[in-house]
Amino acid sequence: MISPDQHTEIRRLFFAEHWKVGTIASELGVHHDTVRRAIEVDRFVSRGRHVPSQLDAYLDFIAKTLEQYPKLRATRIHEMIVGRGYRGSVVQTRRAVKRLRPKGTKEAFLRLQTLPGEQAQVDWGHFGHVMVGKARRPLSAFVMVLTWSRAIHVLFTLDQTLESFLRGHVAAFSYFDGVARTLLYDNLRSVVLERYGTVIRFHPRLLDFCAHYHYMPKPVGVARGNEKGGVERQIRFLRDRFFAARRFRDVDDLNAQFVRWREEWAHARPCPGDDSITVAEALDRERERLLPLPEHPFCCDKLVPVTTRKVPYVRFDTNDYSFPSELVGRVLTLSASADHLRILDGEDVVAVHNRSYDRKQRLTDEAHLAALIEHKRAARLARGRGRLVESVPSAGAFLEAVVARGDNLGNATKQLLGLLDDYGADELAAALEHALERGTPTPASVAHLLEQERRRRNQPPPVPVELSDDPRIRDMRVTPHNLEDYDGLAHTHDDDPD
Repeated sequence: MISPDQHTEIRRLFFAEHWKVGTIASELGVHHDTVRRAIEVDRFVSRGRHVPSQLDAYLDFIAKTLEQYPKLRATRIHEMIVGRGYRGSVVQTRRAVKRLRPKGTKEAFLRLQTLPGEQAQVDWGHFGHVMVGKARRPLSAFVMVLTWSRAIHVLFTLDQTLESFLRGHVAAFSYFDGVARTLLYDNLRSVVLERYGTVIRFHPRLLDFCAHYHYMPKPVGVARGNEKGGVERQIRFLRDRFFAARRFRDVDDLNAQFVRWREEWAHARPCPGDDSITVAEALDRERERLLPLPEHPFCCDKLVPVTTRKVPYVRFDTNDYSFPSELVGRVLTLSASADHLRILDGEDVVAVHNRSYDRKQRLTDEAHLAALIEHKRAARLARGRGRLVESVPSAGAFLEAVVARGDNLGNATKQLLGLLDDYGADELAAALEHALERGTPTPASVAHLLEQERRRRNQPPPVPVELSDDPRIRDMRVTPHNLEDYDGLAHTHDDDPD
C-alpha cells in the first residue's frame, strides 16, 4: 500500500512530467506494479476491433505449412504466399509465422563426459587476411583441443590445405606428447570426401595419417555442432582473448606469441569442470593416458610431379623456383613444406629453396644457372668462330697459331670479330696473312696492321658501335645487303621525266 501523497505524486510524474514507469519506481523506491496500479495502466489497453488484413486469407495455409514443416523459415513461407497472390509486407508474414509456429519443445543435450586421453576435437578458425609482399593471403588457425583437460594447441597458417591440416596435427601431437584415441572432426573436405547418412568415405591420405598415429577419426553429425562444442568455444576464446588487437610481424611471430600466451594465460587458468587444478596440471595428468607417438613423424609435404620445359624453373603457387639447367626436359618431383621447397630427380634432391608466400616471384640459385651460362657462352664463342672462319677462311690457320702460342682463343676470336665488323672481310684477311708471315699471330698485331693500312690510304677511322649488354641484341647478327640496289632505285627516280 502507498499513501495518498505517493499516489498523487506518481500520477503527477507520469501524466504531467511524462516520466517512464521504471524511472518513477526507481526514484520513489516502489515496485513497478505499484506504479502501474496508481496510473491505472489497464485503462490504456486498447480494446479496438480487428482490422481486416491481406494476410487473413493465407493464415490457414501458413498454419498447415508450419504443422508439416515446423522449422521452415518465415522468408520461405513469404515467398510461397507471394507466389499465391499475396502482395503484403514480409514483416506481417514474420509476425504471423511467429504466432502460428507450433510451440515444440527444444532439444535437450546431455553434457558430454570423456575419459582422459580418450578424445580430442579439431577445427579450423578464420582470422581475416594478411599481406605477404603483394599477395593477400587468408590467415587461418588449426585448433586441436583435448576434451578432458581443455589443453589447446594452435598453428596459424596462410591456407587451409590438406598439408597444413596434417601439419597442424603433427605439431599438436608433439606438444601434447601423445595422441588421443578418437579425434572429432567437422565434415571438412580434408576429412570427408563423401557422406550419405552414416556411410562416410574418408580422404585416403587422412586414413594413412590415422594408421600412422593409431587413432580413430570421427566426423560429427551434420548440423550437430554441440558434439564438438569444446573446440568451437576454444576458437571463440582464442579470438577474444588472444587475437583481438594483437600486432605481429608475420605468421611465425604470431605462432611464437601464441605459445607464450598459452603458457601464461590459457593453460594457467582453472580447468573447466574442476577448479582445483589448472589446465596445465590437467594436461600433465592426461599425457599419461595418451597413445604414444610413433618413432618418426608423418611426412606432410605436398608432392607434385612436374614436367620441365625450356627454362630451368618450376612453378608452384604462382612462384618460379630454379633447378640445374641440365635437367631441363625431364620429369621432376616438387616437395613443398611450410618453409621450404625441394626439387627431386628421382630420389636425389637437386634444389632447395625457401618457400615464398608472395605472388609471381622468381627464386633463383645462381649455381643452377652457372652451367647454363657457361654452355651459352661456349655456344656463342663457337658461333663466333664459325662466323669468323666463314667470312675469312684464312682465320682458321690464324686461330690455330693463337692456340699454339697458348693465348686465350675466346678473347682472340672476340677481338677479331670486332675487327671484322670495323674493317670488313677483305681487309681483315690481308692483315691476318701479313701477321702470320711476320710470326705475330695476335689480335693486337692484326689491329696494328689494319690501322697502318687505313692511314696509308688516308681513310677515316672506323666508328665503334655501342650495343646493349642484352645478349638478344649483342649477339644478333644482321646479314649485309648490296647497297647498289638502292642506288639503282635512286637513279631510276632521277631519270623519271615526271
